[in-house]
Amino acid sequence: MRAAARDHRMLLLPDILGFPPCMAGAIIVTGANGSVAVHAVQHLLRTAPDNTLVLTVRNTSDSDVNTKRLRETVNRFPGSKVSIRKLDLASSEAVLEFAGAVTDEIAQQKLPPLVAIICNAFHWNLVADPELTEDGLEKTMQVNHVSHSALVLRLLGSFGPQGGRVVLFTSDGHFPGRNSLERYPPGIPDDLDELARAGPETDKQGRGFQNYANSKLAILMWTYALNRHLEKDKPLSKISAVVIDPGSIADSRALRTNTPAILSYMQRFVLRPLRPVVRLMVPDLRRSADAGADIADLALNQKHAEKRGYFRLMMPGPSSMESLDETKQERLWMKTAEWAKVTNQDTMLGAGV
Repeated sequence: MRAAARDHRMLLLPDILGFPPCMAGAIIVTGANGSVAVHAVQHLLRTAPDNTLVLTVRNTSDSDVNTKRLRETVNRFPGSKVSIRKLDLASSEAVLEFAGAVTDEIAQQKLPPLVAIICNAFHWNLVADPELTEDGLEKTMQVNHVSHSALVLRLLGSFGPQGGRVVLFTSDGHFPGRNSLERYPPGIPDDLDELARAGPETDKQGRGFQNYANSKLAILMWTYALNRHLEKDKPLSKISAVVIDPGSIADSRALRTNTPAILSYMQRFVLRPLRPVVRLMVPDLRRSADAGADIADLALNQKHAEKRGYFRLMMPGPSSMESLDETKQERLWMKTAEWAKVTNQDTMLGAGV
């Protein structure tokens, strides 16, 4: 299985497919109908139209107003190479099926090799008990971290020889004491399985946000480990992973999804209309359009070219003290592969998982 996978990667060499080393390729965006993602897609279509965009959402029909908005955005760029596809990141089976389809399409030259994966999709729930997915994992952790990890690991071999970018998202919530919604600090327990458990909670908002913050800490630490493994694997060393805290997004629909009414009211009557004033107290408050442009430029390697690691807005780290613990990073790396059901036979990464 391993040897066959290595041979498959050789099919991506430019003298076989005819793709020059620096040409445009395919860009995957998860949660592509999100507040930041729609603007990232628009920026990609406007500034890099030669790329092929594979945009994933949970509901591909226009009955979802956010997908309808995404489709309207794409339609403003006639001739663009875009497909909108269904992907439920709460299901490991759906991730496996999607990754397999993309791998096959690239091998059959129906898609060009990947140049970027933007892992934008997210979930949180601050008003209900934590949920378990069909895979038996806490939903926030699976959607935000585990499934994106599975997707990236399974698709590393579908990048071209020129390499590319993996863009993941963290939050200031990963850093104890930095987010005003924090009631319980984020942290990586000795028993890593505690991160993926779910049960009834008295303080639904506080524990819901802690689950979200823990998922963002896990993403950050996993990205550090991913970069170490990529750098050790010569064929994949041209793929760089960045994990960004895009700031506090004043117009994000996240503040209106699975949240207490007070957050929606605060967004409607304070954050959006008074954003220039609020920024005097919250300097990282920004519009989704600005964050989306940054994400697109990172994915295209036009900002911080070839750089790896953590960015707060568009400035390099540092991240929290715990996130820098390499021993914990490696333990989480191995546990994530277990949760994601990814083995050495499922990824091109020579360092193993």
